[in-house]
Formats: sequence, structure tokens, C-alpha cells
Amino acid sequence: MADTKPVIVGVDDADDQVGLVRYAAQQAMTRGVPLHITHAVVLPGPFFGSDEAEGRSVVRRGVAVVDRFEAVARAAFPGLTVAGDTPFGDAVWTLVERSEEASLLVLGHRGSGGFPLLLLGSVSLQVATHSRCPVLVTRPGARGEPPRGRVITGADLVRYSPKAAEFAFAEADRRSAHLLVAHALHRPALLPGPGAATTARREVHEAEDGARAMLEDRIAGLRDRYPKVPVEVRVEWTRPATHLTELSEDAELLVVGTHGRTGLRRLLLGSVSTEVLHTAHSPVAVVPTPAEG
Repeated sequence: MADTKPVIVGVDDADDQVGLVRYAAQQAMTRGVPLHITHAVVLPGPFFGSDEAEGRSVVRRGVAVVDRFEAVARAAFPGLTVAGDTPFGDAVWTLVERSEEASLLVLGHRGSGGFPLLLLGSVSLQVATHSRCPVLVTRPGARGEPPRGRVITGADLVRYSPKAAEFAFAEADRRSAHLLVAHALHRPALLPGPGAATTARREVHEAEDGARAMLEDRIAGLRDRYPKVPVEVRVEWTRPATHLTELSEDAELLVVGTHGRTGLRRLLLGSVSTEVLHTAHSPVAVVPTPAEG
């Protein structure tokens, strides 16, 4: 059965959010689900009554923000069902809570005011770390429309994420795009002694062939489920995050997974996913992996 959960976009009161809202609306339209526009409202002081007039003003501004972006979404996609939401409280945990009822969260790379401005944006990074649904982080206003026709997913054979791979296939199918499954290998040290170069070359080829065969085996079922998606499996000797960032130059979407951790380890998104969120040129989808026991 098709997912009917809405796409939720977290917005702030800034002009560069217009592109973000249109992008989120497009994601909802292509999925055939409603779009919910959410703006977290932080009331002044520890209690509303500490400054009632200012509190009402903050609420009015929040409602105005949502009303404005609802109009943007409806104008861009007249047939789309759009709703607004102005919850009270911290933006991060509001969105994490909302992720339980969403098919996708869409956030900007940076934020301000209710969505604090950091290198990446603390809201985007923290929500991507803790969300229960996929989080798509884009860069509104940073560049023109991303290249069409190519989706990339990073595949780690040690911590392979079936959910991320499935999301990548579904997105490529939805976008009528080519899918590139990329895996990075660590280059082995050259062994000393006679014949070392020949041995190293043989080991390199064996490692490449082995990794490619394992990836093909992992995605075989998805190839069958999405027969219209052209798929390329690429194995390179390089640093994973750097490789994915370079590939994202020509992509409309980069898909990565989380580590599926519990307890304190859940606080870590994963070094590759974290780095590409900071450095990728295309929108990045972070897909949560079910927690390990």
C-alpha cells in the first residue's frame, strides 16, 4: 500500500525559504501526499504570561510565516493539499516528534531565528540524526535547479543500509533517473619484497571484484522490484565522503544511511553522512536505519 503520510517541511521567516517550500511541495506532489508546513514558535520567557503582549506578537508572526509559505506551495502546485502548523517549543524536538507521522522531512541547509544558524544548521543536523523518517536536506538559493536524471547512493558493505538502498531505488524510479550505487575501498599497503607489485595488483582486482559482487547480491531484489531504473555499481579506491561529495556535483539527489545505533551511540550520525551533509553540492537524503539491538 502506498504511503499516505505527509511530507513535512520545516521553515523559518526568511526569503531563501521560498525555494525550500517549492522543493518540498514538489516532493509531496510526486508522492501523492499532503504537504505540512511547520514553523516552531518559541515564546518569550519561561511562561507565556511573563509578557503576554510579546507572546501574542510572536504567535502572530509565526502564523504569518506559515500562511505565507502555504500560499507559495499552493501557487506552485494548485492540486496539492497543504496544511500549516505552528507548534510551541524547540524546533529540533518538534520536528523529531513530527517525524513519526511523516513520510519525509524536508529542511534547509542553513537556518536562523527559530532554526539556529551554524555551519550546517543545528536543526538540520540534529533532526537528521534523530528522525524516524528520511530527512532531505537541500540548499535553497545556493544554486539553480540541480542536474536531472541522476541519483547517487553510498553503499557501505560493513554497515550496509537496506532502507537507504530501497529509498534510493524508489527515488530514482520516481524521478525517472539513473541510479549510481557507489562504494569506496581503502587502498592496501604495498607489500615489500620481490613480486610485491604483482601481488598488490592482483589483490586490488580481487577486492574490487569481491566488493562489486557483494553489492550486486545486496541490490538484486531491488533491481527486480524497480526494473525500469538503470543501475550502475561503481567501486573506487578513495575516501568515501570525498568521493560522494565529488559525485554529487552531477546529481539531483545523494542518499546516505545512518548507523542504526541505540543509546549514547545514537547521538552519532556517522562520519560519512555527517560530512556529506556539510559538503555535498546536491540535496542529501539521510535515511534512518532500524536500531541495532
